[in-house]
Amino acid sequence: MNRKILDEKELSDAIETLAGWAADRKLLKKRFKFENFGDALAFVNKVGAIADSADHHPDITFGWGYAEIALTTHDRGGITDVDIALAAKIDEV
Repeated sequence: MNRKILDEKELSDAIETLAGWAADRKLLKKRFKFENFGDALAFVNKVGAIADSADHHPDITFGWGYAEIALTTHDRGGITDVDIALAAKIDEV
């Protein structure tokens, strides 16, 4: 992967391939809903394992019935192909 900041068109095209993800300034975000706290926690743990194996770590906020994921490539200062790839892997969970 190139780890290049995506321009507006590249980002728009990439987001179209992802279900429910949206760009918010320099972050790629999605909110996931769950039946309870335990399901949200289990999801967060799975995302953590995926992130560790990809060596790319999102910001995660979670609580009863939800988890919010925010992706960015910190050393590039925005959304890159690495973020898009990780978002796609997270959607497989």
